[in-house]
Formats: sequence, C-alpha cells, structure tokens
Amino acid sequence: MNITLIIGWVLAFGLILFGIFQGGQLDWFIDVPSLMITVGGTFGVLIGLSPLSLLKTLPKLFILAIMPQKYDPQKYIDQIVEFANTARSKGLLALEDSANKCDDPFMKQSLMLIVDANDSAKVREMLEGSLEFLEARHEANRGFFEKGASLCPAFGMIGTLVGLVIMLQNLDGGDLGPAMATALITTFYGSLFANVIFTPIATSLKNAHDDEVFCMQIIIEGVMAIAAGSNPRMIKEKLEFMMPKSAKKEEGAGG
Repeated sequence: MNITLIIGWVLAFGLILFGIFQGGQLDWFIDVPSLMITVGGTFGVLIGLSPLSLLKTLPKLFILAIMPQKYDPQKYIDQIVEFANTARSKGLLALEDSANKCDDPFMKQSLMLIVDANDSAKVREMLEGSLEFLEARHEANRGFFEKGASLCPAFGMIGTLVGLVIMLQNLDGGDLGPAMATALITTFYGSLFANVIFTPIATSLKNAHDDEVFCMQIIIEGVMAIAAGSNPRMIKEKLEFMMPKSAKKEEGAGG
C-alpha cells in the first residue's frame, strides 16, 4: 500500500473541505454541469489521444499507484551473490536450475542468456534493450495521467468561460453573485483534479517505475559480472555501491 499517497489525499481533501466550511457550505461547490465540462472534457480528450490497449490497463494502473509492487534491491543482490557462488563452484550450466526457480522473469531471462553461452556484449545489449522497452511502456502509461494533469485546468478555464457567457447573456443584476460563483467552479474543479488526483497518481507510477528499473539494473550488472567470472565478494561490493546511502544505513542499523 502506498501509504504516503493515501495520507496525502486525506490531508489534501480534508484541508480543502476545512477551508470550504470556514464561511461556506459544501453545496456551493457542487455543480454537475461544471463537472461534466471539466472531467468529461478531460477524459474525452484523453480517450481520443490514447490507444485502446492503454485504456484497458487504466484500472490496473490506478491499483498499481495505490498498491505498488515492492522491490528490495538487497534481496536481488543476495540472490545474485548466491548464483555467483554456484557458477564459481559448479560452472555456468549449473545456473539453469536456479534460473527455473526464479520468481522474477527478468532475472530468469538474464540467467538463461548467460547459461546458453551467448556473447557477453550481445547479452548486455539484449538486457539493456529490454530495459529501454520497459521504460518506454511505463512512460506511455504514466503519460496518460500527466496529460490529464495538464488538460484539467484548461477545461476548467473553458468551463469558466462558458459560465461567464451564460451569465452575461442572462445578466439582470439580481443574480450576479451566484452566477459568477457558478462560472468559477469549473476552474476549481480543474485545479483540484489536476493537482490532487492526476499528478499524485503519475508521480506514484514514476516512483514504482524507478524502483523496478533500479533492480533491473542491479540484475544486469550482477549477471554480467557472473558471466565474466568475477569473485562473488567483489560482485556484492560492486552492486552495493549502486545502492543509495540511505538504504545502506538502514541495512547497517538492522544488521
């Protein structure tokens, strides 16, 4: 569970409601036509800009933003060191059984490539190519929400302009205040959805992507070191140098 995202939403919506109730009331901020212009217009354009394959994954992406998969770099390092010890004592072919037991498909693919005695340069090229494809796919998924964050304020302004035109066409002086308030509601909706919904989801997906890519980079460097016949202890030190200082401190405190 992405607890920081949940806490952020609770704080954001809670403080917005607190501000509303300080001299106002909630029904002043509920306007169905404004919601239809802002939210409906935004999603209409997003649907038009996105392939059907991406639209089908939206529920999965939303769940992923709230409950991202956990990646533990130290776990991958420990596995790679274990594989390095196996390869050093029994040879690369002995890694085939280890590869078949791997839960991580990228780790399995990487090990099988070196077991098959492929050229090291070609193996690295293939693995880094897989990483590039993953980054492109994740960027496209994240782009849906980033586009939403940019479109919402624009449609909020469109809704405000629509409201102002309607207000001026019916201007008689008596209902100027309520009419102006209704016209401005769409700007409020646009900013709310852009900054509280779309942007946090996009950022959460980016964080999950960064965690996954970092572990894949550890796998690539570790597997290539195994293929080169490096000492398992040296492999561990090399991979741990890749980890951020905060993670190393946490490991040291726990150990």
